Amino acid sequence: MVTTDGILINTFLEMESGAVRALEEFGNGKIRLYPVGPITQKGSSSEVDESDKCLKWLDKQPPSSVLYVSFGSGGTLSQNQINELASGLELSGQRFLWVLRAPSESVSAAYLEAANEDPLKFLPSGFLERTKEKGLVVPSWAPQVQVLSHNSVGGFLSHCGWNSTLESVQEGVPIITWPLFAEQRMNAVMLTDGLKVALRPKFNEDGIIEKEEIAKVVKCLMEGEEGKGMRERLRNLKDSAANALKHGSSTQTLSQLANHWENLTKV
Repeated sequence: MVTTDGILINTFLEMESGAVRALEEFGNGKIRLYPVGPITQKGSSSEVDESDKCLKWLDKQPPSSVLYVSFGSGGTLSQNQINELASGLELSGQRFLWVLRAPSESVSAAYLEAANEDPLKFLPSGFLERTKEKGLVVPSWAPQVQVLSHNSVGGFLSHCGWNSTLESVQEGVPIITWPLFAEQRMNAVMLTDGLKVALRPKFNEDGIIEKEEIAKVVKCLMEGEEGKGMRERLRNLKDSAANALKHGSSTQTLSQLANHWENLTKV
């Protein structure tokens, strides 16, 4: 950081003003931070066509009734944890759209090569049949931005990667945090303790989130008063995110940066 006079960061002041100030203080005021976000990728129409099934399924669900479950492009769970998550979703009685990847050998595994096997074969016996009226499981990938922006989606069980975090905030969808590695744990703390727009389930002594805990947290987010409060806070944050790009803090920051560069060329 000491070799530069400025850093562009994909966030916005209304979401992370404290973090921005702390980083500037770390640089003793010599380094300027430029929050220019939230910047997210909308995805191509061809990708959406490939996942037409899940979007059509969402079209048939009531407003704000579906929990979207995804651990990103590299997040995997152990077979034991997949079993507990499946049982917890079933026990909750809530509608869900689950993007499932084949299991890894350990709960804390990071990015792994995609398995050639069908992820659906790792679900508990009879799960798909028992939950077919309320749930949909898709292998490996879904058009996340389109899913989160759908009016039937009312919650997001997420690994808390930064892109997923920004996308959820932009769409006003409250989160159940399930960080797996790297900065995801810090993002989860910010969402739960800082912004108070997320719930975090508890692990047992073996590092597993059990089905009863999953069902409890899912029902709390989708039906409980705590979930309602999070939606209200997220509505305000969603508006702030839109304003930051339209005519607010991020637009002003970009304008200041452009003026700074213009002045440098005059020297």
